[in-house]
Amino acid sequence: MATLYTLHPESPQTFKVEKIRKQLQSGAIMLYATDTVYAIGCDLQSKSAIQRVRQLKKLSNDKPLTFLCPSLSNIAQYAYVSDPAYRTMRHLIPGPYTFILPATKLVPKLVMNPKRKTTGIRVPNSVVCQALLQSLGNPIISTSAHVGDMDETYLSRYELFDALEKQVDIIIDDESEPSYQASTILDMTKDDPVILRKGLGFDAVEQFETVPVD
Repeated sequence: MATLYTLHPESPQTFKVEKIRKQLQSGAIMLYATDTVYAIGCDLQSKSAIQRVRQLKKLSNDKPLTFLCPSLSNIAQYAYVSDPAYRTMRHLIPGPYTFILPATKLVPKLVMNPKRKTTGIRVPNSVVCQALLQSLGNPIISTSAHVGDMDETYLSRYELFDALEKQVDIIIDDESEPSYQASTILDMTKDDPVILRKGLGFDAVEQFETVPVD
């Protein structure tokens, strides 16, 4: 049975965040809200936890996993960011965007795309996510909480909690109801970014730059 932590959405309680940090460092997986969808996540540096996330989501090892970083400067530790990519990304983060970038050696093989050696990274516009990232000191895996045949479009947060309470170790309730609008995905591996998926925040991308859609 998962441990439920109720966190204030704007001022998450430090002592609770610290308890979550300790569990994540011990290999726990959690259900939590991002600025897009509810996600299942864990410490990027916990191989056993990443494997559990893959098993829960029924993802093969060749399916890459997205993870959260607290800032653009932190992204540079885990991905190679070109000057053109940097200029685009600094206009968009924090926000509902997933950037596909060439991975550095700090990204576990269990997370990256094994053929392209790329990884998906987000900087969330979420106080709770940022508090967790700062406390943990490592990026956090972020994959949609949609599992199996779950009809997520009709779930309240409590129904989502009930559906997953036996499959995760931590549930974080910041009073956010599930959103089923995913992030906009931008491939930043070339000088000119390409939109792989239109999602939340797409209008902002159009406002400052014309980006081709794949």
